[in-house]
Amino acid sequence: MYQQGISIRTAGRELREMTADVAQVVRQSGVKTGLCHVFIHHTSASLILSENADPSVCRDLERFMARLVPDGDPLFEHAAEGPDDMPAHVRSVLTRSDLTIPVTAGRLGLGTWQGIWLWEHRHQSNHRRITVTVQGE
Repeated sequence: MYQQGISIRTAGRELREMTADVAQVVRQSGVKTGLCHVFIHHTSASLILSENADPSVCRDLERFMARLVPDGDPLFEHAAEGPDDMPAHVRSVLTRSDLTIPVTAGRLGLGTWQGIWLWEHRHQSNHRRITVTVQGE
């Protein structure tokens, strides 16, 4: 088993592709066949597996989420860090805090248009900590 941390500085609310970062950890692991587990250590950012070919997909996802969970919604009591605080937590609950991807022939077993994305749900920039664990043969 091989484990490595990744630190990513976000620029505020955004989708940041991190496929290459995770692929590098898989290569360094030396695992040829197995599983790659990616975990984010935060409650206001998340991980998604999504299309990485057309940038409009990211814009559409953000517009959809803004409609579903708007900043400053009076429904929310928790606003300790501003109007995007509780919406960021809801967004992360609706998405994922971890992903598991097959490792095949020493590479991530992703589909043609799939990419691994960190989704920052807060407006301010943040350092996000991700742990990648690769296990197999």
